[in-house]
Order: sequence, then C-alpha cells, then structure tokens
Amino acid sequence: MVGKTNEKLDNIDAKILHLIQSDASLSVSDISDKVGLSSSPCWRRIKRMEELGIIKARVTLLDRETLGLDFEVFVAVKLSLPNRVNMEKFEQSIARMPEVVQCAVVTGAVDFMLRIVTTDMHAYESFLREDLLSIDLISDVQSRIVLRQSKDTTAVPLNLISNAVPRY
Repeated sequence: MVGKTNEKLDNIDAKILHLIQSDASLSVSDISDKVGLSSSPCWRRIKRMEELGIIKARVTLLDRETLGLDFEVFVAVKLSLPNRVNMEKFEQSIARMPEVVQCAVVTGAVDFMLRIVTTDMHAYESFLREDLLSIDLISDVQSRIVLRQSKDTTAVPLNLISNAVPRY
C-alpha cells in the first residue's frame, strides 16, 4: 500500500498501527509479541512511522460524561463572505475556543461544521452568544444538539489500506 508519504506500508506496519490506535499504552515488547517481531525491528518500524507523520501522537482518551462534559452540539456556520482571508480569520478565532473540538471546512450550503463539547444547554448558549456569534464574519449558525452517540471512535479504518487488519 502507498499513502501520501510515498512510503510503502506492509501488513506488519498495518498490524502495529491497529494495535497502537487501539491501545497507546502497549509497550514495544507487547506490540512486537503480537505482530511476531523482536523488539528492535518493531521499535524501528514505529519510529519510522512517527517520522513519516503516520503516527501523529499517542494520547489518552477521557470520558466526557464522567467529567460532566456530555453536552454535544454540531454547528453549521455560514460566513457572510466566504473568501480565503475570512475563512482563515474564522479558523484562527475558532482555534482559541476550547469548546470547539473539531472544525471542518465543508461543501454545500454552509462553510464550516463545528463539533462543540460543553457541560449543558446554558453553557452552550453562553458559548454561542459570547464567543461564536462575536465573530463578525458569520451570517448564519444552525445548531444540532446530539441526543445520543451511536458510534464514536478515533480509530482510522486501517482495513481500507491493508487486508491484515480485521474488520470489526
């Protein structure tokens, strides 16, 4: 398989990636046992994939509900004049707002889709009035409150690039 890096990844690389994205706390020894390599070659493969930017970071996922951050909203944002400068200004403003956990430039009737995480409806209203709508570039905002997540994953679908990774 060849990605944007023009580096070939083999089935062992795909298995390593699957293990790491499932549990970033696994040691190199644990990973090497599971993929059938000794520790040194396994470590070199992991380092290579980090250097290539395939592995961006190893993080700990937090339980938002336990932390009281279980109010989630998808927000469609339309800019009054969606040109390059205004889009960059909007993105810079959004980058400073911790409630915005995702921001995507999209096609269609709106320019951006945001995923907002906060404590409750009142906190969201405050965020909307005080932060988001203070950006004078916006012409329209449409909010969609999430009632329940039926799927929520950070895993990349590695089965699309390698048949070595099981499909779940």
